[in-house]
Amino acid sequence: MTQTRPGGWLSRTLQRLTADDSTIDAQELRAEADRAGCEPVSACRRGEVVTVTGRLRSVVYTPRETVPTLEAELFDGSGSVTLVWLGRRRIPGIEPGRTLTARGRFGNFEGRKVIYNPWYELSAG
Repeated sequence: MTQTRPGGWLSRTLQRLTADDSTIDAQELRAEADRAGCEPVSACRRGEVVTVTGRLRSVVYTPRETVPTLEAELFDGSGSVTLVWLGRRRIPGIEPGRTLTARGRFGNFEGRKVIYNPWYELSAG
């Protein structure tokens, strides 16, 4: 008789079969970020230069009094960070559903996790 150890393939298979779609999506995003060597958003701290990867959930143009901004919510399976490009109304390829890697100084603005004017690379597909 074979026993399954915790975390074995049977346990993982049963977990995937009973999990909801958002949980599975979050696990897949975390696995992709781990393979890419990126930090989880949940572990990022204010003032650090970080590299994060994930999927864009929303992209919003926000006209401000001083300068227009383009804001995109990046979700990596552990949490979300808002990528903010100052002075931009649109960036080709920055749209909901796209996967990208962003690098920049991690901050906090009005209770939100943010990275201003990040370097970014869009993933293929």
